[in-house]
Amino acid sequence: MSLTQSFSSGIVQAPFVTSSRLLLKTWGVISSRDEDVVHHVGKGLVWKVCEESDLTVVVFDVKNDFDLQQNLVSSTYLKENNNFHRFEFLCTKKILEFSVNWSAVSLFIDNFEKLDQLKSKINSSHRLIVTGHGVGGAIASLFTVLLLESIGTGKKRPLCITFGSPLIGDKKLQEAISRSSIWNSCFLHVVSYKDSLPKKLSSQPVDYMPFGTFLFCSDTGATCFENPESVLELLVSSISGQSQGFEVADYGKLVENLYRKSICKNLIPRGLNLTHSTSLNSSIRFQLSAALGLSSDIQQLQHQNIDINALATKLEALEKKFMSQKKVKFDPSKKLNMMKIDMANFELYKKLCKSQGIGYYDCFKKDTSTDDQDVIPSQKRLRNYWSDMVEEAEMKPQTEAAAFRTRWLFAGTNYRRMVEPLYIAEYYAKDLRKDYEAKGRSRHYIVLEKWLEEDKKEKGDSNGKTRRNVESILTFDSCFWAKLEEALLLCGQLENSTGNEEGKGKLVEFENYVYESLKKYEVSPEIFLKGSSYMSWWNKYKESADNHRLASFMSSPQHFDQYTEGAYFFP
Repeated sequence: MSLTQSFSSGIVQAPFVTSSRLLLKTWGVISSRDEDVVHHVGKGLVWKVCEESDLTVVVFDVKNDFDLQQNLVSSTYLKENNNFHRFEFLCTKKILEFSVNWSAVSLFIDNFEKLDQLKSKINSSHRLIVTGHGVGGAIASLFTVLLLESIGTGKKRPLCITFGSPLIGDKKLQEAISRSSIWNSCFLHVVSYKDSLPKKLSSQPVDYMPFGTFLFCSDTGATCFENPESVLELLVSSISGQSQGFEVADYGKLVENLYRKSICKNLIPRGLNLTHSTSLNSSIRFQLSAALGLSSDIQQLQHQNIDINALATKLEALEKKFMSQKKVKFDPSKKLNMMKIDMANFELYKKLCKSQGIGYYDCFKKDTSTDDQDVIPSQKRLRNYWSDMVEEAEMKPQTEAAAFRTRWLFAGTNYRRMVEPLYIAEYYAKDLRKDYEAKGRSRHYIVLEKWLEEDKKEKGDSNGKTRRNVESILTFDSCFWAKLEEALLLCGQLENSTGNEEGKGKLVEFENYVYESLKKYEVSPEIFLKGSSYMSWWNKYKESADNHRLASFMSSPQHFDQYTEGAYFFP
């Protein structure tokens, strides 16, 4: 039996938020009538900018006649019919589109020119809070989403704090924002249990989903939830206790009350029966009691029409699922040290093979010693790691994915050049296997190679001849060995008189490819070791050689030594 205990820490996190005076400060700007603050008026929307020495607060509000509808509109529709591309950076290869509330985004689009000017004027050296109450909070969220594109280019991340804001998008939008922990951390939504507006869209049959951190609060306390499914369940479950109309929550009074209570240690309502609760269930029930203003009084619970036991049990299941997903979420940094050890194992294996007069590719291909088997666990771990790495990068939003792959490109290139040859060796060791590049190559190798080529183009790197010592390099083209195996197969076909002019043409093509690769010093000198697959190919093919420059180079072992030292002059 596992003794591991799980806890939900939202009721501990909430006092950190409420005690910081951040909510007091933000609400103070929302409610301020300071005449020195410049107000901007748009179509159905107003906003004001309050600038202090190191802090800028932008407040959004909508005009009284604004009507919030429930319908969603896709980002594809916005792009095609409204020529609105500014949220496209959120899309990934797995999240091709998402949907947002049509009412809110229409208001945003109507004022976009002015909002874009506001975005460009914001001082990046200042801390920035974007905020709004009610539907103004929805506009604040959309404006903050717009700012996310520039995070990672030296600008400080904004913090969006909404009060009683409705949800603004579907599950795909939530997934797009949550792909980046930095992005998701930019949103804090304050919701009073008395306020029906935040719950209006969550009760609809359309696919709305929250994102960011939600601070649920009541007169008795507050708690935080980050799991979007738990937040949605809490919003939906608490609707039944509301009247049909919208109650106006006094957020000013609420945040002031929470600030005063934040230094109190006893956050647990008296009389709450936790006798049969697990640690996770207990902590969730604490949170519900604080967030919804619940007490242990049976009459009050019945009046509020909320079954705290059923709700706590459901949230417990959702939180367990959320915790499990976070545990298995790929974190490249945490596994990096292990991957360095595995790459070091390959370096040792490579040196060991060379000391025996054979390259590590051919040594692994022949599989004649325990050393060849010992390297397999490292081979598999590295492949799994980099497959996950590529998938993770492709799921990130475009700008963050670019920064992500640049950060890991050097390590990924070394991995590809070191490890892919062994998969090529395994592929051709099986009978009737051919055409690895088209039929057998793992997609993550293709993507890693594409990233390298894109990086070269961005930096303007040339592929000109570079003479240098190449004794310890890895062959640049990790598919060199696959091309070599295809050439060996073609030689075998020609020996058996089954070849044709097309096969001879492919051999000439490979011959020229080898020469050009050598000319740029991009091939490991291991290929010249006795018994290598390359030397086996050359001995079969040299009588038919078409490239006299390669034949001249291959005519003397002394040339191999000169090549290794970077001293051979290729004509």
